Amino acid sequence: MTAGPALDADRGTVDRQAVWSALGTVLDPELDEPITDLDFVETCTVTPEPDPDSDTGGDAGGVAGGVAVTVGLRLPTFFCAPNFSFLMVADAYDAVMAIPGVNRASVTLADHSASEEINGGVAAHAGFVKSFEGSVNGEAAAELDELRRTFLSKAAMAGQDRVAQPLVDAGAGPDELAAMTLGELAGTDADTAELGRMRTRREAIGLPAGDDAPLLLHPDGSRVTTEQVPLHLRRARLQRVGIETNGEYCKSLLKIRYAPEAANH
Repeated sequence: MTAGPALDADRGTVDRQAVWSALGTVLDPELDEPITDLDFVETCTVTPEPDPDSDTGGDAGGVAGGVAVTVGLRLPTFFCAPNFSFLMVADAYDAVMAIPGVNRASVTLADHSASEEINGGVAAHAGFVKSFEGSVNGEAAAELDELRRTFLSKAAMAGQDRVAQPLVDAGAGPDELAAMTLGELAGTDADTAELGRMRTRREAIGLPAGDDAPLLLHPDGSRVTTEQVPLHLRRARLQRVGIETNGEYCKSLLKIRYAPEAANH
């Protein structure tokens, strides 16, 4: 994880590292990577708030010694999908506001075709549909819970390839893979950070993620049979490659868009 650009902050009760860590829990839904790793966080400022009981005044509803946080996000293109963009801004706001000691937060997206709708909607806690009512960018048909679930399901599928591949390389066959549970992976070559990541994605969408859960699962949560293992692993690998390829493409676009030399033209 990089230290992050433009993290110039006055230190209060909450420091910038706490905010950065919170932002690190926010994922690009399509790429399944933290917005901090993707370099989508352009600015982050932490400012101490006045003590509500002091002579300087302040918001009586605030926390004494609390802070205000301002975060600016950026994306690879002007036309990145508004639904994905809204999710990231809204999730970033929620993550920052969940930090004890944060009184106020402003999270905005710059240089985007729907910045006005997204920024206004998140600030007003309006939801995706209401934020785009009457928008020149088109109206939203539904909220984003199902979209989020769809991409978490894809990430969970891709995770099966990452976790299973070391086992395949070590000689595990379809019978063994179909019977294997997550708890049995402890101490094996598959017992890596990717295993924990896959568990987290499964838990988020209600799929089995405990020690007795099968390693290989269909998107509906049913167990993969021995006969289905080869095709299932091919699909999982395709999902992983697709996500990772899109991620590298977006990182390249972001570097081009915000290259230092571009700012001089």
